[in-house]
Amino acid sequence: MSQQRFMQHPWSNWMKGVGPDADIVVSTRLRIARNLRQHPFPLLATDSQAEEVVKKVADVALGATMQKHGKFELIAMDQLSPLEKRVLVEKHLISPNLAEESRKGSVLLNEDESISIMVNEEDHIRIQVLLPGFQLHEAWEIGTKIDDVFEKHLNYAFDEKRGYLTSCPTNVGTGIRASVMLHLPALVMTKQINRILQAINQVGLVVRGLYGEGSEALGNLFQLSNQVTLGMSETDILSNLYSVANQIIEQERAARRYLLEHSRIALEDRIFRSYGILQYARTVESKEAAQRLSDVRLGIDIGIIKNVSAFALNELLVMTQPGFLQHHAGQKLAPEQRDERRARLIRERLAAEKSS
Repeated sequence: MSQQRFMQHPWSNWMKGVGPDADIVVSTRLRIARNLRQHPFPLLATDSQAEEVVKKVADVALGATMQKHGKFELIAMDQLSPLEKRVLVEKHLISPNLAEESRKGSVLLNEDESISIMVNEEDHIRIQVLLPGFQLHEAWEIGTKIDDVFEKHLNYAFDEKRGYLTSCPTNVGTGIRASVMLHLPALVMTKQINRILQAINQVGLVVRGLYGEGSEALGNLFQLSNQVTLGMSETDILSNLYSVANQIIEQERAARRYLLEHSRIALEDRIFRSYGILQYARTVESKEAAQRLSDVRLGIDIGIIKNVSAFALNELLVMTQPGFLQHHAGQKLAPEQRDERRARLIRERLAAEKSS
């Protein structure tokens, strides 16, 4: 397996479009932050100290004990071009922070890209499990098993009172960040989304855009995640997120039913207009593409569009991003060139769905 495989192909396990509540929950992600005792945190580490951490983590991840989770490949950030790193961010395999840390950072990826172990990001180790659909407890089961393997071989920075120690105080305690990526077009259309987002902030959760903190909620995609890790158990964190996410899922379904009952013609018109534009447009900007893809995805999920799979729409989420477009082209592209190439990729992908 070559590291180019992770850059050249848009497919990842989380894009399957299957799993519990996959009509609304695109993916589930679990991250576990850990640091090694007697090693400076990444922000303060020298190059040689950072390299020592990479070696220790890689020795465990590439060892026989971890093989049950798939074969891993180590990729150093300083071996990638800015464009290649951007592709990995767009596929949600690394964080923007790790992409910027070209001197000390690395990532270990398994074959189906469901597990990503970031090294020397903000913390020494960031274990990430990324699954399709609503699979919080399944992600936790995988993540905690990987964490147990590392803890058996490495000496974690842990305090009896505070829990696992991390670079950012908001991660101290369990070190867990769990999130679900929700597609909520009906709540946006019925103008209920702002009320729901305000309520979420009152229960220790936070909502971000497609690529996490500071990013925009393009294509009606929202990441719901826990905000607090200190003073709560892993069970409490997951249960709270699971409960709130379930409520949002039910509200989105209710909003979809309302639109079908009271505004069906307008809804169908919007969906089929977007589908037609994506099938025939010769140039599409990224924001428009995200919105049109959201409309078509909604059409698939409520049974109005029947000859396109959710997998194709999830794949197009990555294929239409600037980094992937340019890496696929093998060169940097001006904005208008990206818009043209984006439209062509969408046309080709949708045509392939119709002929399959």
